[in-house]
Amino acid sequence: MFIELTDHLRCPASHEESFLVLLPDRMEGRSVRTGHLGCPVCGRAFELADGVLDLGGRPPGAAPSALEPDALAALAGLSGPGGYFVLVGAPAARWRELSELQPGVSLVAVNPVSGVGDEPGLSVIRGEMLPLKSKTMRGVVLGRPYSDDRHWVEEAARVVLPGLRVVGEGAAEPDPAVVELMASAGGVWVGSPHRSLR
Repeated sequence: MFIELTDHLRCPASHEESFLVLLPDRMEGRSVRTGHLGCPVCGRAFELADGVLDLGGRPPGAAPSALEPDALAALAGLSGPGGYFVLVGAPAARWRELSELQPGVSLVAVNPVSGVGDEPGLSVIRGEMLPLKSKTMRGVVLGRPYSDDRHWVEEAARVVLPGLRVVGEGAAEPDPAVVELMASAGGVWVGSPHRSLR
């Protein structure tokens, strides 16, 4: 996991948003390979192994994604370097191509398909929510079945910077009280967090 990402992490427990304290055991350059993250509010600790932050729980399995990296970048409105972009589920499988299209954007894969691991340019998190601080990410892409789950749509809307986008690949359009839809076609939708969430 890219060490600078720890500045954007939050405890997943249901208390006020709190940072996590990193206790690294082994580093490789700017990547934390093993260690622990602890919450100063509730005292919970989370393990980091092989560069992957595991928050526990049993996230749903990911269905294959048909989103091409160039279409994904266009739908998300990515332009220019800097910041973090989140790929939830199967879309993370194409992270290398997306990274080549958008150099300088750090990618975060949440519950990716098997075979996707922590590497330079990609941080991997596993869990039942987005353990990221509110209004800090440049965008979120939700693969199936995450985009059809209100919890995950709400999480995506929570972490995106005001005015930026959430992209979903699934059967259902998001609740307009959570995401203000910009466009929807062919099982893919794109929108931004509702004004009440900004």
